[in-house]
Amino acid sequence: MEDRSTAVRPAPEADGRVLPVAEPLARLLPAGGLRRGSTVALPHASGSTSLLLALLAEASADGAWAAVVGKPGLGLVAASEAGLRLERLALVPDPGPDLMAVAVALLDGMDVVAVAGAERAGVRAAERQRLAARARQRGAVLVALGAWPGADLELSCTDAWWQGLGAGAGRLAARQVRVRARGRGVALGGRSAGLLLPAPGGAVAAAPEPGVERIRGRLSAERVAG
Repeated sequence: MEDRSTAVRPAPEADGRVLPVAEPLARLLPAGGLRRGSTVALPHASGSTSLLLALLAEASADGAWAAVVGKPGLGLVAASEAGLRLERLALVPDPGPDLMAVAVALLDGMDVVAVAGAERAGVRAAERQRLAARARQRGAVLVALGAWPGADLELSCTDAWWQGLGAGAGRLAARQVRVRARGRGVALGGRSAGLLLPAPGGAVAAAPEPGVERIRGRLSAERVAG
């Protein structure tokens, strides 16, 4: 069941300091979107890549520029299905030893910069702080894929399971996850919501309430029996 704290969506600021996100995610974020100058961490988990794409989609459709650094497996088809404007997406799949330099340069010209592989690259605490400070200075959003101590906001995926695969047949239709938000501007216990990441078609959607799913299943069974 969705937390009561997610029932009302905060109104995004109208002065451009908040980049828009899709409605199901906006309910989780303290500003109703991605606040410019902030750092958002997405710990590694099933669904985290889809969550990244969902975070970037609405902003890019609204005219923002986004970059993803250090994630060679990111698929353009999946990004497009999630709603990203590919002409506003820059990819640096393998920055090599220049991860920090590339990220700093991109923060100077992009609205959102997602960085993966910081742990593998041995990025130190002082360097993390430098990147976060650069994002604040430039009014960009830094999204860290993986652990990022000191992030303003953490969005974590748990309880992931796929829908639509029958017993030995069928196809995967959607992945349901629970996304929890913790950090500045969020109540101590955090906020959480069930989401489809991806939903059928590739975008993000609110997950059906468990009770609704049971009713639908019972009605379907009754139709078959009848």
